[in-house]
Amino acid sequence: MKAFSAGNGPKLTLDEGSVLDIGACFVGGVDIAPGRAIPDDGDPRIDHSLEGFLFTCGPDHIRHPEPIPGRPDGAKFPLHGSYSSHPAEIVFWDMQEDAECRARVPVTTAEGESALLERHWRIDGVTGEVCLSDRVTNTGTKAIARVHMYHMNIGAWLLDDNVRLSSAMFEQKEMPWNFGPEPGSVFCVPAAGGDPWAELALGPIAALGGLTLKVRFKSDTLPYLQMWRNQKQPAHVLGIEPVSHRLATRGELEASDELKWLQPGESVDYGLRFVFA
Repeated sequence: MKAFSAGNGPKLTLDEGSVLDIGACFVGGVDIAPGRAIPDDGDPRIDHSLEGFLFTCGPDHIRHPEPIPGRPDGAKFPLHGSYSSHPAEIVFWDMQEDAECRARVPVTTAEGESALLERHWRIDGVTGEVCLSDRVTNTGTKAIARVHMYHMNIGAWLLDDNVRLSSAMFEQKEMPWNFGPEPGSVFCVPAAGGDPWAELALGPIAALGGLTLKVRFKSDTLPYLQMWRNQKQPAHVLGIEPVSHRLATRGELEASDELKWLQPGESVDYGLRFVFA
């Protein structure tokens, strides 16, 4: 893990051993990552990644395992795809008033093909906003599904009954952080309004001095927001998850022509921004 911070904003650790995702996220001295307060889905890659504040799902699959078409051995796309556990090659690193990092992550997909993730992190030293820009290129010989999800995971013990989720994407515009039936729930909504950057907020968080987490993501390539929470012991986590597709199986998505493809040599860009204010 490499420490990454600027003049203002959160103090992050970036995981060189797994796609340069975020491990710890310290806000005013408090690490908001869930740590071991997570479910165990039986995949050690994801068990490791889910402990941190942000991990990336894709580039060949999102959500839970499903069979790889045409494989007589019954092989499946792995839980949340193939990104996790792929090491990052850092090509630029600078931490002054602003902080900036660029990295390349060659990825081997579940079908034995290859992809390249080019990752750019930046923290604005004045506003404290963290900006992530990703470009995924199919460097293999076959088309791969163009799927992507950012999992932003928060230790929910930090959230009291006054913490609200708010966004134009929600039907009610605002809701409690602990939505739905106990001990956990999930829903997925379209990014609303046609704005190139969809927005949501979580707060105020008294444990962080009353700050609110504000998140924005590129809605052209991430046109949905999935929200997930799990309070089934030992889990105590809330997930904010911008995603490329609605909550459905690969078969359903392909049948409705919602599963798009990245051909060899093609690239796609994704973006995420967040700030505590």
